Amino acid sequence: MFFDEVANFKGVKIRAVLVSKTGQHYPISVKIRFPYTNNIAEYEACILGLRMAVDMDIKELLVIGDSNLLIHQVQGEWTTKNVKILPYVECVKELSKRFMKIEFKHVPRIQNEFADALATLSLMSQYLDKNYIDPIKVEIHGQQAYSFHVDEETDGKPWYYDIKRLLRAGGYPEGATDK
Repeated sequence: MFFDEVANFKGVKIRAVLVSKTGQHYPISVKIRFPYTNNIAEYEACILGLRMAVDMDIKELLVIGDSNLLIHQVQGEWTTKNVKILPYVECVKELSKRFMKIEFKHVPRIQNEFADALATLSLMSQYLDKNYIDPIKVEIHGQQAYSFHVDEETDGKPWYYDIKRLLRAGGYPEGATDK
């Protein structure tokens, strides 16, 4: 699961993307309309994704985010005395108990752009039924779908022979049609 928050002139959106083992992507995005800090927005995004994973009955989860603070606080490596953040830390820890295996991993912001791109795609598709999440199919191709390769010309001349002959002659050969 990838999660992130994005702020711009239109407000703040929190985003999460669940990626299944088969490669299906399930994005979700929510607009925040209450007072927040960047850290609160990051926690809201993480909780949004965790709740979606719980609802989908996922048992094992890798949580990836660019919030160094959130990741280290949830793992118990860093503590906080901020009374606004403490309930968020506890909420993430409680949701984490719903999984057989859960791991939190920090990635640099540049590597978390994937969550932003997929969540933006999800915003383009609006559904009346809010209980349905349509997966987005993402494929990476390592080779061309089609390639035309000729090992050797049948007449022994290079592929550009006819073009070169046409340019030298300054016109089409006799008997050639406009096709």
